[in-house]
Amino acid sequence: MKKQNKKAKKQKLPKILPEFLNQMTDFRRGQGKMHNLTHILLIVIMSIMSGYIGQRPTADFVKKNKLALIKTLKPKNNKLPSYQTIARVMQNLDYDKFTKVFFEWTKTVVPIKEKEWASMDGKAIAGTLANSGTPMQTFTNLVSLFSSKSKQVITQGKVKNKTNEIPLVAELI
Repeated sequence: MKKQNKKAKKQKLPKILPEFLNQMTDFRRGQGKMHNLTHILLIVIMSIMSGYIGQRPTADFVKKNKLALIKTLKPKNNKLPSYQTIARVMQNLDYDKFTKVFFEWTKTVVPIKEKEWASMDGKAIAGTLANSGTPMQTFTNLVSLFSSKSKQVITQGKVKNKTNEIPLVAELI
């Protein structure tokens, strides 16, 4: 029994998502900042995972799960962020940094074995438009690396110039 306990202690457990989200720099000014940025991001992630996609649906998720969220997150004064607070945070969030932090976490919890097949694909809204290169029609191009076995996106990256995906593909691999 003692050998099992020692072995369990030696195994490195994956970090939990809040530890990674704590790396995010809070862009809000200090005055009036009542809610923890990590809590707000966790609420948004949980609401999306529960099918509540968008700002108003996220507010509905908060209302519906108020007691469980308070019990789990233990927010200051047992108050959860309002619709306006969540909307303001999401509108001003550095999504590049957020995506990087989120995928750093997923790498610790989604095991990828050697010789496991992965698919890569790029998508661009601009590819369906005429004159897509004009400044008024500059859209985000994404490249995603997808695990065929676990059916999960492993990582993704943004390409500024659709004609130059190769450096990003090499980086993602």
